[in-house]
Amino acid sequence: MFDIEKQVAYWRDGAVEDWQVAQDLIRRRQVRHGLFFAHLALEKILKAHVCRQTQDLAPRIHSLVKLAEIAGLPIEREQIKLLAEVNAFNLAGRYPDMIAPPLLPAEARTYLRRMGEVFQWLMSQLSA
Repeated sequence: MFDIEKQVAYWRDGAVEDWQVAQDLIRRRQVRHGLFFAHLALEKILKAHVCRQTQDLAPRIHSLVKLAEIAGLPIEREQIKLLAEVNAFNLAGRYPDMIAPPLLPAEARTYLRRMGEVFQWLMSQLSA
């Protein structure tokens, strides 16, 4: 048997750490890696929600949209659209044949800001 609250804390704490790394990487203009870590932070905070909602271990998937669905969150359409859009950052960080043209640092900062809004909302929902 496993402790759900330990699982939630594991995913939440990892999300916070990865979010900080993402911000640092973007600030240092390491855009591809920064956005990969931003995706990872969203993935982990969503997995914390999944654990809380299902009272089970999080699935070993990376789709932010699918994780949000499993978590049963009251997520807005615009947030879902952003999650779907930024799923590409997960692939671009893992597979060399999936690397898209690099984003400009200003574009990366815009994505990071938008992702940050969703990240903060997800954190607040986990505490509620």
